[in-house]
Amino acid sequence: MTLDLLIAVFFFFIGLEITTTLSHPKQILLPALAALGGMIFPAVIFLLMDSESGGWATAMPTDLALALGVFALLGSKANPAVRLFLLTLAVADDLFSLIVLAIFYSKDLDLIHSATTLGAAALGAIFASIPALPTKKVIGVLTPLCTYLIVPIYVISKLSQGFAISDLSSKTTTALVIARVVGKILGISLFAWLVLRLRIAILPDGLHYSEIVGVGALAGMGLTVSIVIAEVAIASERVQGEIRAGLVISALISGAIGYFWLKKIPASK
Repeated sequence: MTLDLLIAVFFFFIGLEITTTLSHPKQILLPALAALGGMIFPAVIFLLMDSESGGWATAMPTDLALALGVFALLGSKANPAVRLFLLTLAVADDLFSLIVLAIFYSKDLDLIHSATTLGAAALGAIFASIPALPTKKVIGVLTPLCTYLIVPIYVISKLSQGFAISDLSSKTTTALVIARVVGKILGISLFAWLVLRLRIAILPDGLHYSEIVGVGALAGMGLTVSIVIAEVAIASERVQGEIRAGLVISALISGAIGYFWLKKIPASK
């Protein structure tokens, strides 16, 4: 019950972020469409490699706390424009993930899962839509609470269930790692390039296209929402273990690629 309460607070926070961050269409079009590409490519790659486990949707979400945590390690090399793009992309990713959860897994959601995920996110969105409520103050409180307490506790508690050594080389684990590490970079980079090429949106001031590739790598880090989806979508404990293994490996690889890629790129002027 404690974990259910924590994940409810986390999804309430997601609802708040979605409503507030995605309120300016001109600013969100490029990262939102890039996020869509960063979900389609991993899902397709996963299904091509493993169409039996049912874990394709776990390849899609981005873990904002992890991605921003690695980004912060860049220190003086951290470009604020990249951080804003990453934040907007991850929030759009959360929105699309909730839509996927509602459409494809609604029949598998029990009352508790429904209340702590979709219900809590909807409540957060409603809260943020009421002008009289102190949305910014609530976000200010929940941001460090979710980043430094709720997400670590939830992820550690789930990963503590462990996975077998054999899971590291399973088809599902391999599919998830390749889907997240490769698919996120390709999907985000290609969709962003197409959006810019077709002049659907423009590149934000201070952001270079090559930095979007680095964001694509960081977006390969996904734990919290992916674990929730795995619990809802997959009944087999063995497959859930393989998913956990794949998420850990892909997060480590994606984080390293994103960090060193962005570290090597000269800061945009």
